[in-house]
Amino acid sequence: MKSRIRVLSVDDHPVMREGIVAIIDSQPDMEVVAQASNAREALECFGEHRPDITLMGLRLADANGIDATIALRTQFPDARIIILTMFDREAEIRRALAAGAHSYLLKTMPSQKIIEVIRRVYAGRKFIPPEVAVQLAEHFGEEPLTDRQLEVLRLVMEGNRNRDIAEALFISEETVKAHLKSILQKLGASDRTHAVAIGVRRGIIQV
Repeated sequence: MKSRIRVLSVDDHPVMREGIVAIIDSQPDMEVVAQASNAREALECFGEHRPDITLMGLRLADANGIDATIALRTQFPDARIIILTMFDREAEIRRALAAGAHSYLLKTMPSQKIIEVIRRVYAGRKFIPPEVAVQLAEHFGEEPLTDRQLEVLRLVMEGNRNRDIAEALFISEETVKAHLKSILQKLGASDRTHAVAIGVRRGIIQV
């Protein structure tokens, strides 16, 4: 008898996990072998059960799913991880794929689509559904913000003035202004408030 695809479900919502379990356990070739509500439990469950596939939520109680993916892939390089989330923001999709996720699925997708992708990833493939690919294509080729520019934008979001940002980052106000100018250009923003709004909408920064 062919072995089943063994799945670990990681999500901070018990009802969502129950739904995933029901969907997967209804398949003749799959079974949920463990569930976790946070990143720490995910690492423990993976080490104990060594699942074939890990379904990873993005919002966890003790970390985000991208950091949890990095931790899992660092400790278990062969881990095959599928992000399953409500968030379709382009920056988070890019970070998840860069972290080593094999696919990025939305919870709004039909259950049969989720099942299909699990089988594809189990077979050794990576897969980006069209609904997710369109988000990546929208900003394809655009120059990303640097780490320093991300720091500046986060501090702007928190309501800091240029002087405050300069003091926090140990740089001059002129350097802050230069970073802001570059941020506005890269995001196509009209002013700093608009830049923050774009950053939040695209998942570049989080509230």
